[in-house]
Amino acid sequence: MDGNLKGKTAVVTGAARGIGAAIAKKLAAEGANVAVCDLKAEWCAETVAALEAFGVKAKAYGVNVAVSAEVDACVKQVLADFGAINVMVNNAGITKDGLLMRMSDDDWDAVLNVNLKGTFLFTRAVSRPMMKNKAADGAQLGGSIINIASVVGIMGNAGQANYTASKGGVIALTKTTAKELGSRNVRCNAVAPGFIQSKMTDVLPDDVKRSYMDTIPLKRFGTAEDIAKAVAWLAGDESAYVTGQIISVNGGMIG
Repeated sequence: MDGNLKGKTAVVTGAARGIGAAIAKKLAAEGANVAVCDLKAEWCAETVAALEAFGVKAKAYGVNVAVSAEVDACVKQVLADFGAINVMVNNAGITKDGLLMRMSDDDWDAVLNVNLKGTFLFTRAVSRPMMKNKAADGAQLGGSIINIASVVGIMGNAGQANYTASKGGVIALTKTTAKELGSRNVRCNAVAPGFIQSKMTDVLPDDVKRSYMDTIPLKRFGTAEDIAKAVAWLAGDESAYVTGQIISVNGGMIG
């Protein structure tokens, strides 16, 4: 444990598995206490156990990120349980892919509600508590909000009109949040993952994997841990003068 985040409390959405779980573990390894959020609290049991092994406090919360009342209640409970929120990681996201000419209203709304509205709701809910964070000498501590965007939110992707629109919206929201909250020392940045290895990508045909690999100068797919490392840097004081930025973690896939 490096301890760069010792004494801080982080909230991570979509943390039951995948990138969210990797982020939560990396923050815990850096000493942060972590509120682990997903649609069902019981989904997070494995993640919570892994975090507690680092000797930090961890607790799971069930919340639908697209429902304002649930988000507000979750943030209120986290504040009651942990005392403060220093880091907010908006990672929860879903996909419902399909060509735009055939995409249903429901599939559009579902993805935008979770990926973009959910990011907005949690950002809004934590902004005031973060602005109130102060050191013992009264200095403004603020906080760090980190949104998980995507490379396709920058470059687009056929068959993902809803997902790319949601992630493009997250990028714009990140920049606006940084401008609105910066004077109170609340920073907001985004990490835009490229092609990340997962159970879903493992089953792709070899020719499809090769076609993707041809676009990546580093000649490997990213890992959830690659994303988690970038998030941990943005969460800590080493990035204290970084806000409103989109950190692309994509192996050079795009600039």
